[in-house]
Amino acid sequence: MPVFRLRVVFLALVAQASFLYAQDLAQRVDQVFADLDHPHSPGCALGVVRDGRFVRRKSYGEASLELGVPISPRSVFYVGSISKQFTAASVVLAAEQGYLSLEDDVHKYIPELPDYGHRITLRQMLNQTSGFRDFFDLLYFSGLDAASFNSPPAILKLVARQNELNNTPGDEWIYSNTNYFLLGIVLERAAKMPLSRFAAENIFRPLSMTHTRFYDDASVVVPGRVAAYDSGPNGSFRVDWSTTYAVVGGGGVMTTVDDLLAWDNNFYLNRLGKGTLVKELQAPGILNDGGRTVYGMGLFRGNYRGLPTIEHDGALFGYRADLLRFPEQKFSVICLCNLAGADPEDRARQVADLYLNGQFPPSGASASPAGGLPDPAIFAGRYLDQRSHTIDSFTAKDGLLWAWGSALRRKTANQFYDHFGDIVTFTSSHGQMSAALDVNDNTYFAGQRISDIHLDESKLRAFTGNYRSRELDGTLDISLEKGKLVLRIGANSPLALNPIAQNEFEAEGSFSILFFRDENGRVTSLRAFSPSARGLAFDRVH
Repeated sequence: MPVFRLRVVFLALVAQASFLYAQDLAQRVDQVFADLDHPHSPGCALGVVRDGRFVRRKSYGEASLELGVPISPRSVFYVGSISKQFTAASVVLAAEQGYLSLEDDVHKYIPELPDYGHRITLRQMLNQTSGFRDFFDLLYFSGLDAASFNSPPAILKLVARQNELNNTPGDEWIYSNTNYFLLGIVLERAAKMPLSRFAAENIFRPLSMTHTRFYDDASVVVPGRVAAYDSGPNGSFRVDWSTTYAVVGGGGVMTTVDDLLAWDNNFYLNRLGKGTLVKELQAPGILNDGGRTVYGMGLFRGNYRGLPTIEHDGALFGYRADLLRFPEQKFSVICLCNLAGADPEDRARQVADLYLNGQFPPSGASASPAGGLPDPAIFAGRYLDQRSHTIDSFTAKDGLLWAWGSALRRKTANQFYDHFGDIVTFTSSHGQMSAALDVNDNTYFAGQRISDIHLDESKLRAFTGNYRSRELDGTLDISLEKGKLVLRIGANSPLALNPIAQNEFEAEGSFSILFFRDENGRVTSLRAFSPSARGLAFDRVH
């Protein structure tokens, strides 16, 4: 057979093999979304990007169960905290244009905020190291419903009533939506235009993101917008369009898979502003002690299976979204969903596993049970960080250690990787098990395992009563019911309080409450600690 004929046959075989591989890969990706891929379920829009182009662009499930409209790559989703990178980009571009400086004190633009005894810079807010308590947590502890509390001036007033911070500005990284809510106000006052207009003129229009906006006007009609759902009883769904929520900064962006392709590409093309934007957004925050944070500006800097990642997810009401980028591979996964339980972060990683198979460096780390290593069950339990009064829980199942909704990959006999590739280390000393989560140069969590504790009704009754917070202008009620303390805050669902120490309780995995007594041993006050709002003070009402 002539050489050119052999070459033609060879190329045909290669093309056929490539086609079959691509077809098999597409089918395996579809399996990741198979549970949502039918006309009776909400679902997700998926975009898989390599070298600036879609290599897979498909949708699964319904945009509207009521109208029978399927999701498409042009469907408009509310993307929650993915919005923070657009707020950060707007602030950085405003600094380039001379409207503000990232080193400015926030009080220059929002003098309503109290003096906390420290400068709080816009850069610290962008890096989530300012110490501002999260306003969603403040609303919860005030007994207010975030969905219906839709007034930026009222939220600002609530934030301005806080006399304390979570931490000294610059000392710690603590995620807080208040930072980005306030940054939206800063930009509006500095540039003399709302965040929605500034972002449209400086980001969305230049990148031809024609279906993207900051949703700050609840009366605006958004063509192609999908409904948001949560699971109901017996396989049913509950709808929440969330059409009245129009608070922006920490969230608020509505966009599509197609538009996010243009935004993703700009991290390589860097077409906006004077050229500083991409570097600023992705650079780690620097703490007062010189340590680096896991957060840039509106972006998490992580590691998945040995490959560096840039990522942010988003969640509000029934909307869930994730934008996961592997910058060294020029590979990204965009996953936008309209079902509260869709878990786009996990699905994005499953998709990445398929496309980047063979590119992950060997690490010896695995989520699979490993022979010769201690049973991970010895590390299971609840761990209390006495500094922040936060609790993390670890459970063992099928030879694996689980936390934060996923199985942890094992690194060594007593070390595991978390969702972002950071390391959890367990140590045992004098019969006490401890767990520490190190994020870059910082110990983010350091707790000791706590045992179940039982307090009889006479001791529990000492904590009952009403407690009021001046900072929140709200009251919480603690009662004794069927041998357990029950907490009620406004119209929120009641929560059982489980003792973790003689004067400290856990509210069903949500937050902790620390009680204080006077010199006579009488309970007089409490402080509530959530991961994003520490030390909220309540005095007992007599």
